[in-house]
Amino acid sequence: MAMAPTPVGTPDGGWGWVVAAAAFTVNGLSYGLLRSLGLALPDLAEHFDRTSQDTAWVSALALAVQQAASPVGSALSTRWGARPVVMIGGILTSLGFVFSAFAGSLLHLYLGLGVLAGSGWALVFAPALGTISRYFSRRRVLAVGLALTGNGVSSLLLAPVLQLLLDTFGWRGALLLLGAITLHLTPCGALLRPLELPGDPSALPRGPLAALGLDLFARRAFLVFALGTALIAGGYFVPYVHLAPHALDRGLGGYRAALVVAVAAVADAGARLVCGWLADQGWVPLPRLLAVFGALTGLGLLAVGLVPVVGSEEGWGGSLLAVAGAYGLSAGCYAPLVFGVLPGLVGIGSVVQATGLVMMLMSLGGLLGPPLSGFLRDETGDFTASFLVCGSLVLSGSFIYMGLPGAVPSCNPASPPATPPPERGELLPIPQVALLSPGAPHSTLEATC
Repeated sequence: MAMAPTPVGTPDGGWGWVVAAAAFTVNGLSYGLLRSLGLALPDLAEHFDRTSQDTAWVSALALAVQQAASPVGSALSTRWGARPVVMIGGILTSLGFVFSAFAGSLLHLYLGLGVLAGSGWALVFAPALGTISRYFSRRRVLAVGLALTGNGVSSLLLAPVLQLLLDTFGWRGALLLLGAITLHLTPCGALLRPLELPGDPSALPRGPLAALGLDLFARRAFLVFALGTALIAGGYFVPYVHLAPHALDRGLGGYRAALVVAVAAVADAGARLVCGWLADQGWVPLPRLLAVFGALTGLGLLAVGLVPVVGSEEGWGGSLLAVAGAYGLSAGCYAPLVFGVLPGLVGIGSVVQATGLVMMLMSLGGLLGPPLSGFLRDETGDFTASFLVCGSLVLSGSFIYMGLPGAVPSCNPASPPATPPPERGELLPIPQVALLSPGAPHSTLEATC
């Protein structure tokens, strides 16, 4: 029998920290595992005698399905609660890895890792993150930031572990063991205790179009944000798949290539906490921070592509480690800002629909970016052109962000924003600057010419 929701206000702690820990693990076993999965692609290409472009579709499909189907996970969570949805998603993800361990062709991997595991990941990420937002109010940004660090911490731990599994058991044994590891998503879902809030809507949106919120594209600010985010996604996820193979191409050994991934992951995780705290202060408008750190991420990708070849496999590749760390810092700062800026663009009531639409747009970039990178590698012999093109895509998207309100400093102070409507169990955190009154010490006044 399902546990009935408890009709209380936002606890802002308590069991919420258990929920945050569960979401931390969910994030680590989804995006963190996806980031490390690139270490297995060279073995897959060698075993099936296929190109880097062909094997890149494995990770690209998993990422695209996870993001494109995330609105389905949110809708199912709204209807039946996050707990059963996340538990079922964990089972599907585990089955995807187990099925792929017995693959006889790349098509089996496309179906197992790309479709089945990707669908499972789609059912776990958004409901877990949304449950955190229901348990926290004043400390919501901190709680979500802690959960998002699961990506980096998991990459730090799983990258060397996956390399060890590949060396010891081969790619089949590694995938089978990863199936056992991802099954831990199911108990994480069991920890998501349902919570009923006073502001919850009494009725669900009627019809699929209303649930998706397609009318948001009529708003200029959201349209600009969506276009910029779609372009950035074309390059943002390439290091998830090809950073480790790029390190191998640059002359590093397997474990040193895993160290490059780990350094980027640690920098990413730390930056998410720091940037989340910075966004809370209201010193700089969120759209401006979004454009700046998006541009820095693009520059970091360009630097990764231009790193020279290491002299021998025994070398540590200090230059690649340095630029990978710089990329991780900028990418980590960018990630929470994408979540934080949405409420200010569409309002609290539409933030869930906006998140679903943006994740679907990002899935297009996640689907096309890694295969494009693999194609350029096959044509040129290394990943230099791949990272240069992907970095250019990220820079282009950051330039589009300049069209967002508040992204560019202007000359005359305008009136402060009005107080937003009451929260209704929204998926994403509200930027604290939007909650400050006009006389608050950290309120940020927009300006216009």
